[in-house]
Amino acid sequence: MRILVLGGTAFLSAEIARQALAAGHEVTCLARGSAAEPPEGTVWLKVDRSLAANAYGDAARGEWDAVVEVARNPVPASAALQALAHRTAHWTFVSSCSVYADASVPGTGEDSALLPALGLGTPSTPENYGGSKAAIELATFRAAAGKAHICRAGLIGGPGDGSDRYGYWPARFARDQTPVLVPDIDAHPTQVIDVRDLAAWILLAAEQGITGAFNALGDQVPFGKYIDSARQLAGHTGEVLPAAEPWLADQGVDYWAGPDSLPLWLPPGHEGFMARSNRAAVEAGLRLRPWQETLAATLADERGRGLRRPRKAGLTQETESRLVAALRGGA
Repeated sequence: MRILVLGGTAFLSAEIARQALAAGHEVTCLARGSAAEPPEGTVWLKVDRSLAANAYGDAARGEWDAVVEVARNPVPASAALQALAHRTAHWTFVSSCSVYADASVPGTGEDSALLPALGLGTPSTPENYGGSKAAIELATFRAAAGKAHICRAGLIGGPGDGSDRYGYWPARFARDQTPVLVPDIDAHPTQVIDVRDLAAWILLAAEQGITGAFNALGDQVPFGKYIDSARQLAGHTGEVLPAAEPWLADQGVDYWAGPDSLPLWLPPGHEGFMARSNRAAVEAGLRLRPWQETLAATLADERGRGLRRPRKAGLTQETESRLVAALRGGA
């Protein structure tokens, strides 16, 4: 197959390109390459989609068996669809489960209501991420009717994760034997898909011409089980201190991601955010490795990148020490 990846330098898109090459496909990556270059063996169309007036000129002169789009901004995504949708047999858009309007109900599937699509002219920001992805979904279904695969991914983990969310916990347990502060949410679900499994599913969909919207999600794992496994794998024998959710919120700890956060801890009203159904995708061919494999690979990757490196998500050592002292002191 001749595959065009709109990206190919970052976490998921680079993994798609690597797996496609390994499968014997001809792979072209259209990317600016400011942070990294596409995998060796790909053809690189070096262009900044946000700046170039004719970003897709070279790509539009070819014919493609599959195009894979990972954008979050509707403007370049719509331009790509206009230039390329008629030149490919299959189009995958990697969307997100953040497009769903209601995150409170566990077990919901692809027929759940979506957020309103981001309006034309509205800047795409982290705060309207779900609406941005919904707008690209709508544009994709319109421009690539009959050949569009909408891949609604959940939290993606595994080696190379730049968000630092899934890897925070195994890295924290491996860092040292000091007390580890955890949210008291043992029964809450976590739902993470390995980047390698997600890439393989996207390629399978392209190879088999699978179309429609699918939740590409991992299986659900209780937070407490995940934490126990991460601790055992890392060899942590120190104390684990559960903290009540209201207390953590009062102390200014953030949910989910970002500085001074506790990853995988979700705010009220998000009981279904990591508990959606992946049944349709599994029945269509999505294959998931045991989550313990993802955890082990993530820890190995964290060790390689440095357990004490600055992180985009999680507590700093100083913040955690302060919170542990406050919890013990009854603050």
